[in-house]
Amino acid sequence: MKITPTELPEVLLIEPDVHRDERGFFLETWHAEKYAVGGLSAIFVQDNHSRSRRGTLRGLHAQLHKPQGKLVRVSQGEIFDVAVDIRQGSPTFGKHVGVFLSAENFRQLWIPEGYAHGFCVISDTAEFLYKCTDVYDPTGDIIVRWNDPAIGIDWPIEDPRLSDRDRDARLLADHRAGELPVY
Repeated sequence: MKITPTELPEVLLIEPDVHRDERGFFLETWHAEKYAVGGLSAIFVQDNHSRSRRGTLRGLHAQLHKPQGKLVRVSQGEIFDVAVDIRQGSPTFGKHVGVFLSAENFRQLWIPEGYAHGFCVISDTAEFLYKCTDVYDPTGDIIVRWNDPAIGIDWPIEDPRLSDRDRDARLLADHRAGELPVY
């Protein structure tokens, strides 16, 4: 397994060892001891699975009261996955990293607590799976507008399918003190 820090050093790109033969493949998608050696020693308490159609954009989401670190991957299809540092006082506040995750490349992305997360689907459909370090608490939702010009994400889709919550999200700069995590 290869674990590489991204441009945001706390966000990690994980490339598991994939064992292939004529029958198919096998890989470990989580192994606490091996991931800890690579710098990821999270304890996960909730797993989630979503399926989305081409052009769907989900995000940018984070949680304030029960912040969630997320280990994300794709089991079918392909997405463009994004993490944005929204921690007030962080030297990388407002910066983002985006990577392509797919069922073919087996990559995973670790998004730590204090980062907003979002993704868009670029295949016909995508199955998205993620492990979380805390349970979801809707009372602490933070939603940042997906196309915030100050963040400047170059999404690989145009005119995305959005939920009402994502369509009505505020810019990062419009979130008041106390609404964002502190570094």
